[in-house]
Amino acid sequence: MRILHAADLHLDSPLSSLPAPQAAQRRRELRDLPRRLAQLAQAEGVDLVLLPGDLLDAQRVYPQSVQVLTQALGELSVPVFIAPGNHDPYTNQSPYATAQWPANVHIFSTPQMEAVELPALGAVVHGCAFTAPHREDSPLSGYTVPQDGRLHLLCVHGEVAPMGRYAPILPGQLGATGAHYAALGHIHRCSGLQREANTFWAYPGCPEGRGFDEAGEKGCLIVDVTHQGTTAKFVPLCCREYRTQEVDISTLYQTLAGLEYSDDLVRLTLTGEAETVPSLASITQQAAPYFFYVEVTDATTLPKKLWQRAGEDSLTGLFLRTMSEKIRVAPPEEQAQLILATRFGLAALEGEEDIRA
Repeated sequence: MRILHAADLHLDSPLSSLPAPQAAQRRRELRDLPRRLAQLAQAEGVDLVLLPGDLLDAQRVYPQSVQVLTQALGELSVPVFIAPGNHDPYTNQSPYATAQWPANVHIFSTPQMEAVELPALGAVVHGCAFTAPHREDSPLSGYTVPQDGRLHLLCVHGEVAPMGRYAPILPGQLGATGAHYAALGHIHRCSGLQREANTFWAYPGCPEGRGFDEAGEKGCLIVDVTHQGTTAKFVPLCCREYRTQEVDISTLYQTLAGLEYSDDLVRLTLTGEAETVPSLASITQQAAPYFFYVEVTDATTLPKKLWQRAGEDSLTGLFLRTMSEKIRVAPPEEQAQLILATRFGLAALEGEEDIRA
């Protein structure tokens, strides 16, 4: 049996970290995901589509997005199963209850596991739904499937963890079900195919990144399940990638001059040595024409020659010695702020112009 396994589309995500024009464009691209998924399902000749949750970013979405989703799924000639997640829980007011869904789409609607038989495929799909934004009990606690010669598949939104607020799936529970494959949703990074006892499982990740914490290529899984074993391949679907790129401050302008336009969303991280804080606004303005979206962050350090002044018998020397010790003992996540404070302090001590300009 061949399965398309996708999750975490987050249609109508506000994408508030982006400027309004880029955010609107990205929402349109997210809204196109159901069509792309349907095209992939047809091209791959899948027998079944499993969508374990967070297809919508919230219970309240634009009617256009629900229409696009229902239309794309309805064009498929195979069964489709949806397990609502923490962002799109099943409630009496949710689109899962109020919209007109195609006959080939089954939406799980209760927290308890439900089994749906597919006689034509010799398979059974087991799933459940979030009915609220949080769920601290495990949906698979004590749940097992019969060993009856049919293929048994799980479609569940939750986190593989010892505990949590999002339907935790405890160690050993996946294998204990006896299912052949567990299609999971919630984690936005593709896990690759995993195995616990005789049960294979995976997270496909989200098919479109929505921030730099979801960087890299995004897509879904095409999974082949048999009684002998399971294989899976990752298929990219994203229109654009979030990615980061380090640029040495000493070669910044040569780098900018050599850029070609990219459709990606890019974070340029400045590295190297700089006495003063780089003008991030100015650099961003210069880099903007080369990317769909760009932001610039500062990870430069103070030049060694300045730290050598820490030996001076002066107020500047005392300040540098103090700051050097603070930086040395600080956690890594605090060091950048301390370096910035050192720059401001030096500028103030030596009467230089405001380094924020």
